[in-house]
Amino acid sequence: MVDSFNHCSFGHLRSFVKGVWSFCKGVMNSKSWVFQSFNGVIVVGSLLSFLLAIAYAYLFLFPIFQPAIDNSHEIPHSNNSISECNYFEGNWIQDENYPLYDASRCPFAERGFNCLANGRRDRGYTKWRWKPKNCEIPRFNAREILEKMRGKRVVFVGDSLGRTQWESLICMLMTGVEDKRSVYEVNGNKITKQIRFLGVRFSLFDLRIDFYRSVFLVQPGPVPRRAPKRVKSTLKIDKLDDISNEWIDSDVLIFNSGHWWTPSKLFEMGCYFTAGGSVKLGMPITGAFKKAMHTWASWANTTINANRTSMFIRTFESSHWRSVIYHLIWCCYFSPIVIHLREFKLF
Repeated sequence: MVDSFNHCSFGHLRSFVKGVWSFCKGVMNSKSWVFQSFNGVIVVGSLLSFLLAIAYAYLFLFPIFQPAIDNSHEIPHSNNSISECNYFEGNWIQDENYPLYDASRCPFAERGFNCLANGRRDRGYTKWRWKPKNCEIPRFNAREILEKMRGKRVVFVGDSLGRTQWESLICMLMTGVEDKRSVYEVNGNKITKQIRFLGVRFSLFDLRIDFYRSVFLVQPGPVPRRAPKRVKSTLKIDKLDDISNEWIDSDVLIFNSGHWWTPSKLFEMGCYFTAGGSVKLGMPITGAFKKAMHTWASWANTTINANRTSMFIRTFESSHWRSVIYHLIWCCYFSPIVIHLREFKLF
């Protein structure tokens, strides 16, 4: 809808146009000699162009039409609305009610990632909680979440950072289960990075939480014929990992990749990229990573049923092998996952 003319602006415009017309009429009547030469035509043309430019500028500064805005369907503004909360803008704050679980009592927490069990004495690093800027995230309620996730399948795909997210979520949910024996790895395997697939079942809730190790998300490949000697292995950046069919049947699908896309994990190990069956020796890692993400996105758009599956991806995060804020990864790294699940009304 558009309102009627703005009368004040129209009055200004009418006076302006009237003045311009009078000026032009005067020029044509009193200066008729101008049209007797070619130069006169140029002068008049330039004058008219100038006047048109002035008129356009006037209309820009004083618009004639004012759109009518219907405010009846505006989204209400509320700092406490979960649906409007920007979960990614905020700060880490200390909370004495944390941690949400004891890693030493969780059979699915790898000992290598259990700081206290490995001799760390201070506990302050376990007390951090993510606080969005303009809203609050309800405290994690394991029992409530288990009920709402009943009968679902959650799949993590990625590297060790994705695996520790997977472990943390399982340990958090186990605090809401009385019979701990009802939670088990489906193949009886211990949690280790050596196994490409790990699946934990919460049998009382018919809930599966799986992890697939796929550090690049795309297919590893053999060395093509006639490839230079420095090529020891390849990555098919135009083909998704060959286990990708196992990811499809899921309600929540969480990817991460990035930490292996480095010279030390690729070129220095003799690993190069292929696309269309040919080796791309000159392709930089950044270009290959971008191509791999396009391959992943194309697969997701054509394969995943968006009406059923909520899908997320994380790329680079803080490393857990260096002197960075390790405790944020171990004790709080799960928080983006929880946030996303809540946003999609699983919570």
